[in-house]
Amino acid sequence: MTGGAPLIRTSLPGPRAQALIARDAAVVSPSYTRGYPLVIERGSGCLVEDVDGNVFLDCAAGIAVNSTGHSHPDVVAAITAQAQKFLHMSGTDFYYEPQVRLAEELAQVTPIGGGVRSFFGNSGAEAIEASIKLARYATGRAGIIAFLGSFHGRTMGALSLTASKTVQRKGFGPFVPGVYHAPYPDCYRCKLGLTPDACSAECLEFIEDELLVHLVSPEEVAAIVVEPIQGEGGYLVPPDAFLRRLRALTTNYGMLLVVDEVQSGMGRTGRMFAIEHSGVQPDVVAMAKGIASGLPLGVAAARADLMDWPPGTHASTFGGNPVSCAAALVTLKLLRERLVAHAAEVGAHLLKRLDALKEHHPLIGDVRGRGLMVGVELVTDRVTKGRAALERDAVVTAAFHRGLLTLGAGKNVVRFSPPLVLTMDQADTAVGLFEEAVTEVESRR
Repeated sequence: MTGGAPLIRTSLPGPRAQALIARDAAVVSPSYTRGYPLVIERGSGCLVEDVDGNVFLDCAAGIAVNSTGHSHPDVVAAITAQAQKFLHMSGTDFYYEPQVRLAEELAQVTPIGGGVRSFFGNSGAEAIEASIKLARYATGRAGIIAFLGSFHGRTMGALSLTASKTVQRKGFGPFVPGVYHAPYPDCYRCKLGLTPDACSAECLEFIEDELLVHLVSPEEVAAIVVEPIQGEGGYLVPPDAFLRRLRALTTNYGMLLVVDEVQSGMGRTGRMFAIEHSGVQPDVVAMAKGIASGLPLGVAAARADLMDWPPGTHASTFGGNPVSCAAALVTLKLLRERLVAHAAEVGAHLLKRLDALKEHHPLIGDVRGRGLMVGVELVTDRVTKGRAALERDAVVTAAFHRGLLTLGAGKNVVRFSPPLVLTMDQADTAVGLFEEAVTEVESRR
């Protein structure tokens, strides 16, 4: 692979990629959402090479998973060392040190006051499922409040909270009962033209004045589940005051505050967890994606006094797999030593460079984010803020053909969620390629 820049050698997809995509179509579930025909062969840092030798700059990171980059040598060494000892023994029924050590490390970094206990699963959806069950068990209440635009996973409990796209829910109901949805602050699109703080206040007032008056009694709500930055919903960054008032609301009514940090956690926003920007301490934190640098692992970390359910109430055969735990321990070490701060520094640079593109490109309506979690919202025009959904897809595709990997979010947002090892030069390269893609799509309008 080249030193730090993409290199496209064939038409895309190349012949080997085309052959594998054809094989995939015959035997793999068509429910997967492949945005463009990338067939990866290998990766290193922020670069990936496909089966035809084309090299791409990765600003998707396996949907914000490869936090330390592709195949970080320290992570690979830890995986190898653990694999040579034992691969599995099930932390549900037995004990082993990697799981205990990881729980100890998470207790130190998770922004929850007092002691912290962790439940280990295999994914973000499983972390949410555990959080839902724990909230109901600990409070003796059934109701859950989530937010429109949210994405919490596709298993039935998590899907009942998810309110991102109808395609994710269509055909799967009825859902878990007792779930209610409120609007999430989208300050760029506030229909009332309010300030960000006033916009977030309107969303909170909907909970107190509508949901808790007309649909469910506060005493029946176990928890409010919220993404500190809404991911799939469009990389929406709410005012810190929204999260602070949400914490006050839950405390006032005896509800738990569950934060879904599956995408925004593990250093991505320049803090270990996005909720830390607001100074709020939740009761439960759901995490996954970047926690193990690419190995499957999900965690529901909670106040120790809450997580006191007895043996058998919840478990997972593969959750807390020793190899995944070994990868997570090294990942946390790398994050704490350098990568969280690095994400803040390079992310600020990336955000500034992308925001500057608005001056010359009317297709770009808004640029927002924290750290290396940045969204670019595309619009048909800046007055009506019409959602440029088709143009967004075209930009993502045009970027791919230039060697830049991005993903969409919401209806019309391009998300940048690169590995946290992204360099300043690579950030500049990404912006340059993205601008070329935007220019190409604008020229077709």
